[in-house]
Amino acid sequence: MKRIGFIGLGNMGLPMAIGLVKEGYTVTGYDINEQAVLSLKEQGGAIATTIGQILVSSDAILTSLPSVKAVEEVYLAADGLIEQGDKTKILVDTSTVSPELNQIIDQACAEKEIPFLASPVSGGVIGAEQQTLTVMAGGRKAIFERVLPIFEVIGGNIFHVNEQIDSGTTVKLINNLLIGFYTAGVSEALHIATKKNINLDDLYSMLSVSYGQSRIYERNYKAFIANNDYEPGFSLKLLRKDLEFAMEAAENTQLDLPISRTLLSLYQQVEKEGYGDQDMAVLYERVKEQSAKKEAEK
Repeated sequence: MKRIGFIGLGNMGLPMAIGLVKEGYTVTGYDINEQAVLSLKEQGGAIATTIGQILVSSDAILTSLPSVKAVEEVYLAADGLIEQGDKTKILVDTSTVSPELNQIIDQACAEKEIPFLASPVSGGVIGAEQQTLTVMAGGRKAIFERVLPIFEVIGGNIFHVNEQIDSGTTVKLINNLLIGFYTAGVSEALHIATKKNINLDDLYSMLSVSYGQSRIYERNYKAFIANNDYEPGFSLKLLRKDLEFAMEAAENTQLDLPISRTLLSLYQQVEKEGYGDQDMAVLYERVKEQSAKKEAEK
C-alpha cells in the first residue's frame, strides 16, 4: 500500500501528507484550497481535482477534515468516497467527529464491504509536522494492521483501541475534555499569580518540577501566553466543538457530567464573545479581561 490519497490538506492534513511523501509514499492530495494542494505538489505530491481521481490513484485514502459537514460530504455524498469506492480501497478518517457519525459511515462502508477505520489523532500541528502524533484507531484489527505502516509514518504513538468503530473517537473526546479542563485551570491559576506579583516565568519553572505540571500548561504558556501571541495551533472554537461531542456522547449513554457541562458553557460563551478563531490559550486573556471589568464596576 504505497499509493496514498489524502483529502483535507489543512493545518493537520498537509504536514501528515508531506511526511508520507518524504517516507517514499506516492501521495495524491485533494482540497478545495488551491494553495494547500500546490504546497503538497511543491513537496513532491500529486494533485487530484475530484474524489474519483483520488480513488483511482490510491490504495488507501486518509481524510483530515475540519467539520462534520465536510466529513459527511466527502464520505456520504452521491459523489463521495463510499458511493464511488469499493472493497479494494481502505478508508481512514483522522478527523474528530461524533461517535454517531463514525457509526453511520461504518455502516455505509459495511454495505459495500469497504474497509474503514475511524482514527482521530492528537498532538496538534507540531505533532503533525514532527510526525509524532498519537493515533487512536477504532475498527477491525485486521484493517488496522494493514494500515499500521502508514500510521507509523505520521505518528509516534499508535493505538488500536478496540474493534468498536467509535472507540478511538471516544478516547480522543476524553483527551480533549481534559484539555478543556487544563486550559481553564491554567488560565485562572496564572491570573492569580499575576495579581500576586509572581513572575510567570518563575512560576512555570517551579510548577514544572511540581505536581501542578502538565503538557497543556507547558504548551499554552510557553508557546502562546508568554509570547502574547494567539495565532491558532488549536483554536478555541475547535475545542468547543469537541467538548460538545463529548457531552453528546455522555448524554447518549445517560451519563450526568455537571462539571463538564459547566465547562462547555464557558467555552460556548467565550466563543460568542469573539475569541473562537484564536488559540485556546487565549482563555487566559479573557479571564484577565473579565476580572478587570468586575473591578471597574466596584
